[in-house]
Amino acid sequence: MAAAAEESLRKALADKQSAVDNQGNAVRALKAQASSKPEIDAAIEALNRLKLEKAEIEKKLQDCISNGGTDGSINREAFRQAVVNTLERRLFYVPSFKIYGGVAGLYDYGPPGCAVKSNVLAFWRQHFVLEENMLEVDCPCVTPEIVLKASGHVDKFTDLMVKDEKTGTCYRADHLLKDFCNEKLQKDLSITADQAAELKLVLATLDDLSAEELGAKIKEYGITAPDTKNPLSDPYPFNLMFQTSIGPSGLSPGYMRPETAQGIFVNFKDLYYYNGYKLPFAAAQIGQAFRNEISPRQGLLRVREFTLAEIEHFVDPEDKSHPKYSEVASLEFLMFPREEQMSGQSAKRICLGEAVSRGTVNNETLGYFIGRVYLFLTCLGIGKDRLRFRQHLANEMAHYAADCWDAEIECSYGWIECVGIADRSAYDLRAHTEKSGASLVAAEKFSEPKEVEKLVITPVKKELGLAFKGNQKMVVEALEAMNEKEALDMKASLESKGEVDFYVCTLGKNVAIKKNMVTISKEKKKEHMRNFTPSVIEPSFGIGRIIYCLYEHSFYMRPSKDGNEQLNVFRFPPLVAPIKCTVFPLIQKQQYEETAKSISKSLTAAGISHKIDITGTSIGKRYARTDELGVPFAITVDQQDSVTIRERDSKDQVRVRVDEAASVVKGLSEGLKTWEKVWSEFPHHILPTSADD
Repeated sequence: MAAAAEESLRKALADKQSAVDNQGNAVRALKAQASSKPEIDAAIEALNRLKLEKAEIEKKLQDCISNGGTDGSINREAFRQAVVNTLERRLFYVPSFKIYGGVAGLYDYGPPGCAVKSNVLAFWRQHFVLEENMLEVDCPCVTPEIVLKASGHVDKFTDLMVKDEKTGTCYRADHLLKDFCNEKLQKDLSITADQAAELKLVLATLDDLSAEELGAKIKEYGITAPDTKNPLSDPYPFNLMFQTSIGPSGLSPGYMRPETAQGIFVNFKDLYYYNGYKLPFAAAQIGQAFRNEISPRQGLLRVREFTLAEIEHFVDPEDKSHPKYSEVASLEFLMFPREEQMSGQSAKRICLGEAVSRGTVNNETLGYFIGRVYLFLTCLGIGKDRLRFRQHLANEMAHYAADCWDAEIECSYGWIECVGIADRSAYDLRAHTEKSGASLVAAEKFSEPKEVEKLVITPVKKELGLAFKGNQKMVVEALEAMNEKEALDMKASLESKGEVDFYVCTLGKNVAIKKNMVTISKEKKKEHMRNFTPSVIEPSFGIGRIIYCLYEHSFYMRPSKDGNEQLNVFRFPPLVAPIKCTVFPLIQKQQYEETAKSISKSLTAAGISHKIDITGTSIGKRYARTDELGVPFAITVDQQDSVTIRERDSKDQVRVRVDEAASVVKGLSEGLKTWEKVWSEFPHHILPTSADD
């Protein structure tokens, strides 16, 4: 709806500008003809009226652009600044090494930030690892080069970079193009609806652009270095991994891992054994990852060290059904299939079951994890209307992927990818099988022998040795690792052309395979079992990005009692709130303070994080301080035998006995009771007019 409104306003503005231009020409013509003063005055009055109407459309268009993705009527930048100022002042996070000027892309989590992160990860473990009976591992951050060579990261884990041709300052090329497009769309009201549509198409297909296409767009739009306005170099690839060496000799190269997944893949054989040689099964890992970003920005959204939580679900490629799929099939949420993206449409609410049955989502297991990710994010507090699942465009996907969707969350920076859910086929296990020589396969035993038509790939090693010399072994392994479709396609090409280009993963390039180098045929055999390389469904969670979006989705302002100031509030669900409860003696009185300490001990015994505040500050100011930390409940000690419990967002209070307080808060914090239930069970406490806020 917002996109349609913007397009309509841009067309209206263009029409009104045309009317202003025509009327201006009319005024000038009347003056040139020395027309009568009343006639000229009437024409000028009509021109001024058109200018006012144009200004009104401009204001509506600016409001439409500015308020497209934020709470309330303030614009995105002002809203973001209010959130960030509160987060840094209350020590949720701060720039690392701040007293030395900081380092771009590195941040420290303070006490409440650590607590939120810990709660998010605890819920992630509950929601995925425990409920799905996953196998959790913890692997080193330092990874030998050979592992990342096999996975493709050494050769392909790059972003396109441009340099200021005079100063040498580096910039990420796609960011410059993205900033230019957004700037034009948000601040240049003179562009036509067609020009706006072109810029939006560039933004939608940004990840699709090659280095040459990206460079051409930068030149077409006249984009220069942001700081100096100097010309920029052509885009070229920059590897994002931090390189290191393992051991004092420096002879064993390594990298800080850019993802946690490879540790799971290289342990597949042992995990498969641990799981009793049964498929499907999933392995999970939470840990730090490192990417040497070219020009990090956007706070916690793009950093150089971050926490990933990744799942690798191994499944038979011939059976990607899921036994629990029916539990999520009826979910309905915003989905953005590639066809809608390419035709310029918006995301729509789609039933997950329909998307899977129509083939929009490739298979049940991928669909199941999309549904589980939706439930995870919305339980954390992410707004349902500001969460969508966007399918990767055809050119955006890796060649080996069967399908891939991103869970994107809207915040003041726009739509941000926070979770990737991909069907990676069997690429990873095959790549590590080729490079390591270890057989990373699974087996299916037949109850009775089966006669099967078996594809036999026989590399002619003599011919391959003559052609590829020292690389012969890697070419042979790659040929033998082909799946049936790849092999049959090669056979057809060799028979028709006599030669075919063949990509060898371990060499990182295509080689020419001729007809005399390999024999591909089918033979009938009796088999007692079937060996195969499992496919992998991979949900990968950027924890820092999810947390930042949660901060924005949870933040709002409300006026104080006297209306003189706006008070900041984080409406965290109890599940993720950094502190579940505060305990306040109403006044500094020994009996009240002793009761508060007794309640604190009960909360500690119940495992409820809390904070006790016995300062003499007014109760309203103490409530406001804890609201700004997102604390959902407050216990106020105003009598010796009973206390009040306040709920943050409604500011309603109930009265409970002292010995009941901890159990009531425990039930609320752990989701065993709702505030509505508590409100119906206990007497209501009516506040004096000046007591809250």
